[in-house]
Amino acid sequence: MGGIADHPPHRKLLLLTFAALGSLSAILFLLLPSTSPVWPLVAPLAICANVGFGASIVALNAYIPTLAHSAQDVVDARADLIRVSRANPASQSYEAVDGEGTNDANEPLLGRANGGADGAISAAKAKHDKLLSATTSRISSQGIALGYAAGIVMLLLALIPVRAMKGSTDALRLAIGLSGLWWALFSLPAAAWLPGASAMTPTGAIPLSEEGREAAEAALREDERTWSMSREIIRAWKRLGQMLRWREIKRLRNTFVYLAAWFLLSDGFTTITSTALLFAKTTLHMPASSLILIGALTPTAGIMGSLAWPALQRRLGWSNLRVLVVLVAMASAIPAYGCLGFLPVFQRSSVKFGGLTTPGEMYALAVYFGSVYGAFQGYARAFYAEFIPPGEEARWYGLFSITDKSSSFVGPLMVGLIADTTGNIRYAFFFLVAMIWSAVPILMAVDVERGREDAQRYTASVSR
Repeated sequence: MGGIADHPPHRKLLLLTFAALGSLSAILFLLLPSTSPVWPLVAPLAICANVGFGASIVALNAYIPTLAHSAQDVVDARADLIRVSRANPASQSYEAVDGEGTNDANEPLLGRANGGADGAISAAKAKHDKLLSATTSRISSQGIALGYAAGIVMLLLALIPVRAMKGSTDALRLAIGLSGLWWALFSLPAAAWLPGASAMTPTGAIPLSEEGREAAEAALREDERTWSMSREIIRAWKRLGQMLRWREIKRLRNTFVYLAAWFLLSDGFTTITSTALLFAKTTLHMPASSLILIGALTPTAGIMGSLAWPALQRRLGWSNLRVLVVLVAMASAIPAYGCLGFLPVFQRSSVKFGGLTTPGEMYALAVYFGSVYGAFQGYARAFYAEFIPPGEEARWYGLFSITDKSSSFVGPLMVGLIADTTGNIRYAFFFLVAMIWSAVPILMAVDVERGREDAQRYTASVSR
C-alpha cells in the first residue's frame, strides 16, 4: 500500500478506507453473540480490524513530514532559504557527488555552496532544517499525546459495560463494538481536516530557480497523467524486495542504521512494559486493581511527557537525536533500578524501600516510564522522517512498522527463557539494560546531515 499512499490524491482515501475497514470490523462484533452459529466469524473480523489499524497508521504517519513542511514558520524559513540562494546563484554547485564524475539527476536542487555566499546559504539552510526537525517532533508528540488521551477515555468507557456485566463474553463484545464506534467517530475529523492532494506542501528538494520549479511541476503533472492503480500495486511488491538490496542499503546507509537501532529500541521499550507488569503480579503480588491503576498511570504520564519534551527541547536547543539518546538512557534506568534488588541491603526486612521491592515503587516507576515512553514514541517516528526519501513517506513508514513488528518477539522470548531458567524474573532486568544500551552506539552512528542529503538524492530504480 506504500506506493499508493505515496500518491497524494490517494493517501487520504487510503487512510479513510482502512480506518473504515477496521472500525466496521470492530462494530460487527456487536452482531455476533457467542451462541450464534456464525460466531467463528469473529476471527476474520479481528484480522480485518488489525489490518485496518496497521495500514491506517502507516498512512497517518506518512502525513507527519507533509504537515511539518506545511507549518507556517517552516514555509517562511523555506522561502528565506530560496530567496538567499537565488540571490547568490553562482554559489551553487550541481555537480554529481557520487565519485564517478557524472551528473546525477537525483542530486538535491539545494546543492553544496562553493563561494563567498556559503555562510549566508548555510545559515539559512541550518535554520530551515532545525525548524523543520523541531516542528516534525512537535507534531508527532502532539499526536502521541492525543492518542494516549483518547485511549484513556475509551478505556474508561469500555470498563462500564465490562464491570456491569461482570466480564462476560457479551461485555467484551460490547467493549470491542464501542471501540469501533469510537474509531469511526474520530475518523471524521481526519476526513474533514486532513489536507488533500491540492493542499499538500511538497516534501522534496527545494527548487532554487524558476526553471527548477517549473520542471518539478511538470514532473508532478506527468506523474498524475500516467499513474495507474494496478501498475502501482505490482510495482509495490517489486519495490519491497528492492528496498532491502545491499545497493539500496548503501545508498540510504543512515536510514538503515537508524532502523537497526529502532529494531532494538522498539522491542526493548515494549518488553520493559510487559516485564514490569508480570513482575508486579508474580513477584510483588499486586492485585488486578493495582495493575489496572498502573495501566492508567503510564499513558497519563505519557501525555505529559510527550507535551513537555518538545518545550524542553526548544529551551535547551537540543537536536532530535540528542533528545532520543537522553530518553533511551532514562528508560534504561528502570530495569537497572530493578537490578539493585539483588543487593543484600534491599533484601533485609528492615529496609522497606529500594531496588523495586515494594508496590509503591512500581507506581512511581509507572509515572516515570510513561513520561519517557510517550516522548520516545513521538521522537522516534519524527527523527525517522528526516531520513525518508521525499515522496516515499508511506512506503518507508511501512518498513518502519515492519521493523517494529518483526522484533516484537525477541524481548518476550528472552525474558521468558531467563525467567524459566532462573526461576526469578528479576534476572531479566539485566537483559533489558543490555538490550537498551546496545542500541545507543548504533543510534549515535547516525549522521543526520548526510542522512538528509542521501534521502534527497535517493530515487529507487523500479522495473517498469
